[in-house]
Amino acid sequence: MSLNSAAPTPAIQRVADRLAALGHAHAPVMLDDAARTAQQAADALGVALGQIAKSIIFRRKSDERAVLVITSGDRRVDEKRVQDIVCAEAGGKLGRADAEFVKAQTGFSIGGVSPLAHANEPVTLIDRELFRFDVIWAAAGHPHAVFPLTPQELARYTGAPVADVVQIETA
Repeated sequence: MSLNSAAPTPAIQRVADRLAALGHAHAPVMLDDAARTAQQAADALGVALGQIAKSIIFRRKSDERAVLVITSGDRRVDEKRVQDIVCAEAGGKLGRADAEFVKAQTGFSIGGVSPLAHANEPVTLIDRELFRFDVIWAAAGHPHAVFPLTPQELARYTGAPVADVVQIETA
């Protein structure tokens, strides 16, 4: 693994500026290879798959708002659970978000969606499973850029509720 100072693309710079404004101790760093998936990020960082805070974007159909679920890399989001939480008041549905919607709403391309510094503030939920770890890693606006933080910092920085949003494992 090789970590370098992040080249300041506009998206990475937006994340770096937000982290600095929050007083976060770590700036984004660049991986040698792209980490478009949680597994690629975990492999590049030499950490457990669950330590990758993957950002999943849905489209709330009632108002076309982005819904960001930040989940542990080793878990699968339960779309019905998320829908029950974020669409309960309006009685609406969640839909899939295509690459164009993700870019327009967040300002980031799929594979580099940061949990913060979005172009338009999404409805955000944090997966409780992330709290199994002392340190997690999140995308920093680019498939090569990441930054470390604690689950507690993630909750504080985003102001998002922590919820059970993953599929229940059956043995």
